[in-house]
Amino acid sequence: MKHDTNEKLIFNNNKTIHEKMAYSKIDFNKKTILITGGAGFIGSNLAFYLQENFSSATIVIFDCFRSESTFSNGNLKSLGHYKNLIGFRGKIICGNIINQKDLHLLSDYQFDYIFHQAAISDTRVYDQEIVMETNINSFFSLLKIAQRDNAAMVYASSAATYGSLPSPQIEGYESPENPYGFSKLIMDQIAQDFSKVNPNIILVGLRYFNVYGPKEYYKGNTSSMVIQLGHQILNGNSPRLFKGSDTIFRDFIYIDDVIQANIKACMPNKNGIYNVGTGVPRSFQNIADILQKELGTNYKTEYFSNPHEGYQTHTQADISMSRANLGFTPQISLEQGIKSYIHEIKRLHGTENI
Repeated sequence: MKHDTNEKLIFNNNKTIHEKMAYSKIDFNKKTILITGGAGFIGSNLAFYLQENFSSATIVIFDCFRSESTFSNGNLKSLGHYKNLIGFRGKIICGNIINQKDLHLLSDYQFDYIFHQAAISDTRVYDQEIVMETNINSFFSLLKIAQRDNAAMVYASSAATYGSLPSPQIEGYESPENPYGFSKLIMDQIAQDFSKVNPNIILVGLRYFNVYGPKEYYKGNTSSMVIQLGHQILNGNSPRLFKGSDTIFRDFIYIDDVIQANIKACMPNKNGIYNVGTGVPRSFQNIADILQKELGTNYKTEYFSNPHEGYQTHTQADISMSRANLGFTPQISLEQGIKSYIHEIKRLHGTENI
């Protein structure tokens, strides 16, 4: 399906992006909340959102934190970083979600809400055993905790479940092309079976599209192209893009809108798996152009051949189900998101992501 250049999404230009909102009628005060992967990109943003808006909530972060271990592709095995949590005042438990002894440390708590963000999320990891064990087996363990505590659970699924299917990507039509995407699809199927047996427990999967924003820096090579291109430009280099980047479209979504989706998913009209994107795909060239505008540069873009097989050339979230059943409405355009993010991109430029 070709991108419809006439398609528009109306964003709220009057809202300050960092303005904190409740997003839903849920009062998380005096509730006990578990965030797995809470030292990572999305998990840490979620932790601070809850801390800043619900001061009497008990927030428990469970994360194995970064080690020196890498996959065969050279990327880090664990992405949680203590720097993402400086200023966090809740509980922190260091543990691995596939280690039952570590998970037993959570038995001291009775949770009201579980946000399961921990996973191997690197789409270029092809060690199927470790991806399936980490993502699928641990999901069973977290579901047991949700069942034990009668806790509402929101978990991270992924747009990688769709593979290279034509846009727009719609829930119910999946064709993963890597172990990560397959593992997330199996998690979604497990969740659907769980909900049939436990209809009174809230369980929602969120299929994130291309998320970018503060606290992603410590993902290293798997951080978004927004910060990677930003640092290329700040180094005085021309932005380097794949050939044909004006025809490669992705659905980029700012972290604040992802947090909105997580909060609203705690009170869904019905359980299910829902897309989290803007519904408006933008080209890689758009990213480079907006960054150059914000950074005040005008370098000529350099192009090189795409070395990756099975590369998605067009993603666009169909968010009609997310709107209907979660009340999710993205608020932040790509221009607004990058403008808000640019200070952080500059601040981190030249620092070590270790």
